[in-house]
This record gives sequence, C-alpha cells and structure tokens, in this order.
Amino acid sequence: MLKKDARQKVIIDLIGKYDIATQEELCELLEKEGYKATQATVSRDIRELALTKMPSDKKGLKYVRISSPSGAMEEKYSRVLRDGFVAMDKAQSIIVLRTVSGMAMAVGAAIDAMHLEEVSGCIAGDDTVMLAIREASSVDTLMAKIRDIVNP
Repeated sequence: MLKKDARQKVIIDLIGKYDIATQEELCELLEKEGYKATQATVSRDIRELALTKMPSDKKGLKYVRISSPSGAMEEKYSRVLRDGFVAMDKAQSIIVLRTVSGMAMAVGAAIDAMHLEEVSGCIAGDDTVMLAIREASSVDTLMAKIRDIVNP
C-alpha cells in the first residue's frame, strides 16, 4: 500500500472516531498515528477523499466523508465531457481542451469531479479549459484517457 493510500485510510478512520474540526487537528492526530503530514498534504487528502464539514454534537463542525460517486455520477461527468468537448492540444505539462462555447466551466467541473490522478488542477473560461498536469510524462496518458471518454 502506498504511503498516501495508508495515510488516507487512517484519515477515514480518524474522522470516524473523533469530531475533527480543523486541518491542524487532523495533522496532530495523524502525527500521533505515525504519519508526518503538512497542512498542504492534509488539504489535498481532504479534497481527494471528498471530505466536507457538517454540524457536530460535541462542537461546531466536524469532517465527514461524502460517499464516493456512484457509477451513475461518473457517467454523468463523462457525458458532460463528451457533450462539451471540441478539441484537445498539449503544451508541455498543460493540456488545453477546447469546448462548445459556454461549456468550459461545466467540463472543468466534470474533470475536477473525476479526480483524475494526473490532474493537479484546471482553469476554465468560456470555451477553453487548461489542465495543469502533475508530471509532464503523464500528459500523453491523460490525453489517451480523455480520448477514450469522448470517443467510447
């Protein structure tokens, strides 16, 4: 098991046991479990695990996990990408997606919701989405994934 996967499993366990309200609290509890994690790492884990805050019985708010998207939701995201997609190009470690006018924000949101491991983030305009790729070596792999989604 990768260190990240193990840490994220511990995070799920911790939020199930304790009412954790802040990233700092989560960092402290992770450290007690033997995982040294920065606030930035915990923030990424929270996003990747789809954690959100809800009212707690004991104090203000606590982190909880939103159930992972069902197959139906994944298909909806894929459909938004397919419906909005026009063309794709690469520029070093950036992928530029051209979309139908007015669809870039929806396509960008769909890409974000898919939690593609290669994507660090995206910026959407009216008809263009720029995907920042974590490693330049992953660009072609991600482009192939996107082609498979838009041309099933």
